[in-house]
Amino acid sequence: MTFIDEKAHAELARIRKAREKQVYPYFREFETGGLHTTIAGQPIVNFSSNDYLGLTNHPKVKEAAHKAVDSYACGLSSSRVQATTVDHVALENRLARWYGFEKCLLFTTGYQAMVGTIAALADKDTTLVLDSYSHACILDGTFMAAGVPGRAPEVRFFNHNSVKSLERILKTRERKNAIVLIEGVYSLDGDKAPIKEMVDICAAHGAYIVLDDAHGTGTLGMNGRGILEEAAVEGRVPVVISTFSKTFGGIGGILLGRGEVVEYIQHTARSFLFSASLPVPIVAAASTILDMLEDEGPKLVSELHEKAEWMRSNLKSAGFDLGASNTHIMPVYCRDERKALFMHVALLESGVLMVPITYPGVKLGEERLRLNVTRGHTQQDMDKALDLLKMYGEAFFVLSGEDLGPLEDD
Repeated sequence: MTFIDEKAHAELARIRKAREKQVYPYFREFETGGLHTTIAGQPIVNFSSNDYLGLTNHPKVKEAAHKAVDSYACGLSSSRVQATTVDHVALENRLARWYGFEKCLLFTTGYQAMVGTIAALADKDTTLVLDSYSHACILDGTFMAAGVPGRAPEVRFFNHNSVKSLERILKTRERKNAIVLIEGVYSLDGDKAPIKEMVDICAAHGAYIVLDDAHGTGTLGMNGRGILEEAAVEGRVPVVISTFSKTFGGIGGILLGRGEVVEYIQHTARSFLFSASLPVPIVAAASTILDMLEDEGPKLVSELHEKAEWMRSNLKSAGFDLGASNTHIMPVYCRDERKALFMHVALLESGVLMVPITYPGVKLGEERLRLNVTRGHTQQDMDKALDLLKMYGEAFFVLSGEDLGPLEDD
């Protein structure tokens, strides 16, 4: 074997052990799409989906995608530099107006949008200031920028959602410029950034904010425009990045900002220039969901909040630990790898999917199930999930906090 083969074999030890014990939880193969799917022929209610408004399988969305296939096929076989359509530009213009920004640019994924934006904006005169719970796209964009010879920025982290820690770093930074990278809703913990306080602090110290609001689009604010709308600070954050892979039911990245800033990123972000153009069927589907948000956004968002509040209050009443969550994303803490894995398997065998998040995705002792409530879940779905969680939470000592011991063999 080569040294790479040896490395791969050694690093996969935990995965082999989980498979041997039949508790490996990832890459389950869906046989249909949506919140209600099948795995190995068994009907499953998916509570780990990010289809927050339940619109991905709407007949109008599918119809729009089908029509786009007829016009453009499934892909354009090149990058946006030479594969831009009137549909791309029309949706970019509509999204800019809906969000309230001068300009919008569509990337092929939300991950690429963040990575490309950070790499384009950061330079040797910049301090990149990151929340300690930053998503992988923010971390990877930062590390990419830090690895460019002659342009490497200073990199600093502040304590999660701590305004005092953020201010301390802004006061002590070594570079004259600062870009603060934060998220509206943190996807593993389900808590919101104290955005108004952070906007005020950044303004006081001349710092430039880049906000990842992927989990706030369609879920926060009366019209679903995200955390800036909810906190009434629209117009005070210069760059926002979001995605089509949650509320908009597909895949793709959204960059919003001032006209020349977005155009600068359009001409310098390698993840935009050297990646294939977003397929037009995805553009058509997202455009149709935007129609729905423009027509009945407040109703859709309100229905999501009602279901999320019902589930949150019932989970807390049952004794589950949801951490700092105050959104539709609710981590069900097990605080033990074996408990999280066994809970996942038991739920799946009963027809409910909640993916476990374990180390290194989260710190040791913070293992949890990922429970996302969506507008598309029915009351029957939520009743079933709650009843099963109560039953298995007691059976596996998640409610009492007792320890099952390590996953290793005795």
